[in-house]
Amino acid sequence: MNTLWIVVAAVVVIYVAYTQYAKRVDRNVIRADAKRATPARMYMDGVDFMPTSKNVLYGYHFKSIAAAGPIVGPITAAYIWGWLPALIWLVIGVSFIGWVSDYSAIMVAVRNDGNSLSAISYKVIAPRTRTILFIFIFFYLLLLAGAFVGILAAILAARPDVPFGIIVLALMGLLAGQMMYRWKMNMMLVTVIVVAATLLAMILGPMGQKHAANGALIQGPVGSAVVSLNKAVDNLNGNKALLELQDPTGADPRIPLPGPDGKRPSTAAYDAATGLIRTLPDYLLWMVFLFVFSYLGANLPIWRFAQPVNYIGFWVMFITIILSGIGALTAPLTGMKDAAGNLIGAFALAPVKSLGFAIKAGAAWQPLWPMLFVTIACGAISGWHALVGSIGTARQLEYETDGLPVGAGSMFGEFTLALLSLVAVSIAGVGGGGGRFATGVGKLIYAGTFGLVPEVWGTALGFGAFVLIVLTVTQLVFRVMRVTLSEWVGDAIPPVRNMHVSTTISMLLTLGLVLTGTWVYLWQMFGASNQLMAALSLLVVTVWLRSEKRNPTYALVPMLFMYFTTLFATMVTARNLYVTIAANPKMSGLPVAGAWAMIVLAVLLIVAALFIGWDGLKAYRRYGSTPAALETKEARS
Repeated sequence: MNTLWIVVAAVVVIYVAYTQYAKRVDRNVIRADAKRATPARMYMDGVDFMPTSKNVLYGYHFKSIAAAGPIVGPITAAYIWGWLPALIWLVIGVSFIGWVSDYSAIMVAVRNDGNSLSAISYKVIAPRTRTILFIFIFFYLLLLAGAFVGILAAILAARPDVPFGIIVLALMGLLAGQMMYRWKMNMMLVTVIVVAATLLAMILGPMGQKHAANGALIQGPVGSAVVSLNKAVDNLNGNKALLELQDPTGADPRIPLPGPDGKRPSTAAYDAATGLIRTLPDYLLWMVFLFVFSYLGANLPIWRFAQPVNYIGFWVMFITIILSGIGALTAPLTGMKDAAGNLIGAFALAPVKSLGFAIKAGAAWQPLWPMLFVTIACGAISGWHALVGSIGTARQLEYETDGLPVGAGSMFGEFTLALLSLVAVSIAGVGGGGGRFATGVGKLIYAGTFGLVPEVWGTALGFGAFVLIVLTVTQLVFRVMRVTLSEWVGDAIPPVRNMHVSTTISMLLTLGLVLTGTWVYLWQMFGASNQLMAALSLLVVTVWLRSEKRNPTYALVPMLFMYFTTLFATMVTARNLYVTIAANPKMSGLPVAGAWAMIVLAVLLIVAALFIGWDGLKAYRRYGSTPAALETKEARS
């Protein structure tokens, strides 16, 4: 297998699924009508409700949904089960489930005056469903924040050539906001200045790197400065680990690449003999940096920081995807080789590594079903998409007919990002999750620029682009999280209504969660809750369609599959946490306490989902006739 066939498959899947299935549902079931007034036009206030061009809205929705999920999920899945199962799920998921969730959540919110899914559930299912869903969403956002912050802090701690570019991004975000909204400068000029400065900083990070005789990487001037900072922070407590963790998947970025002998070397943060990851003070340093960055994005006026940072991030991501796509298309055709003399484009990762159904005492259990379907948390389907689409995108839709290109189109766009991640990790073949992605992207950019951009620069851009993609969405997560917390307990605890108090509480809870167990379990717990959120959003869509006497089958079948899959996946993840951490005699202290906390959280999510599912079933039975009768009625109309 090579990258060319992945490009061909992506084009075919997107064309067929969009034109032959999505358009049919839009026309025959939802019946989008350009003449029907949307909430954006009826309640235009210039703040939440604002009619927006579908071209601009596409960019907004795509950047709001594309974060760590379509990158980390395929990378982790390819490492555990192989690239073929990951590819099959991505193709089937986006074609029959993913676009359905994104598009339907937006359209149902549009048809209900721009209300959120929880408000719609109050109306069409039951009052208590709204309350339970509200609680579910907060803890889901907590897992989301924990997963994102955990992987970002690990990358910044492990890659000293990356932080400088992110620091410059923050500065350029503040500058861009000032230039655009205060100084009223030309948009094109502002874009060139801030994007060029950010890209230059990403290039300066790895500049001057070289390999020692033993293969060790020696940092250049910028990277060396970051290394010195990390060492100074670690020396504050005598270079002692704050806690030790274990990641059986090898996906944590702090785990080094295997050497020429195929074995991973020991580093300051990794003990090769025991396989334990040492959480050092520099890891906390970069977590604090991420919290400060996100604090600015969550509390400053959106034009001051969050919006310009997202704008810069979009262009960096766009450039990365385009150059990598060109490389994936041309490398197999031109026979281009990387710096080591290997052909670029050929897959180095096995198509199928394991189905994972065998259970070993004391070890994590990773069966293909259901764990693959929650490990790839985006790119195939995501609950975050439905949440942000119903609250934000639906209130900006100018015409109902824009819902399909914006909602479904953005989901297919994220599908291409997930494929890029899968391709990158498959041609790299070795290393930790983030390392394999960046290494693969570096090769593709080298090929896409026909050798003009060195692999080391392309690799740094891959790391930087990944961090940018995740970090820009993490701001939005904390912004939504503080609002959710304020609305949830603000009446009972008035100080929580203050945005700074609610943001601080959200970040402290996230800090505690990140320091509780192995990264992959936190990711899979987030993945399970994320996909369960998707199932619950599809449940709301299904019941609403039923109440409107429309055929709900296209949403009902995906909902049932995701509902039972994610419930079982949450149970498996809780079991893995118990076996490998909570009941592991080698583990103690905070990791064990955190494992039990996540197990309790898993039980809470399961119970909440069961209540919502039961209420949904009762509501479904209250409405309308059978799907077959509805199909006949729609066919006649």
